[in-house]
Amino acid sequence: MSERLTATPPGVRLGPLDLIADGAARNFVLEMKAGRFHGFAVRSGDRVAGYVDRCPHMGLPLAQQLDAYLTGDSGMIQCSWHGALFRIADGMCVGGPCTGAALAAWPLEVRDGAIFTA
Repeated sequence: MSERLTATPPGVRLGPLDLIADGAARNFVLEMKAGRFHGFAVRSGDRVAGYVDRCPHMGLPLAQQLDAYLTGDSGMIQCSWHGALFRIADGMCVGGPCTGAALAAWPLEVRDGAIFTA
């Protein structure tokens, strides 16, 4: 079994920005020599916010269904296991069992219409 990583090197091209619909989220799994990284990105216009796919409450991945990271109105990130709510902008938990904790950031940037790790 491969080690579960919590960071990625900078400069990895994840794909075109249009890979994620505006106001939606997408899961990414990167296989590297040291192990496997699980993260997700949320798109807001021409920007993306990235987070490690692990809830600070119990360490579980946030989504039980592929790419289902957001609330129904796409306004917040929601853990599908225990309902914790996180702000998209900074990953801070504002409701649920881990209020005051935050998701681990996964630095991403958009360059020339594509998403890259930063």
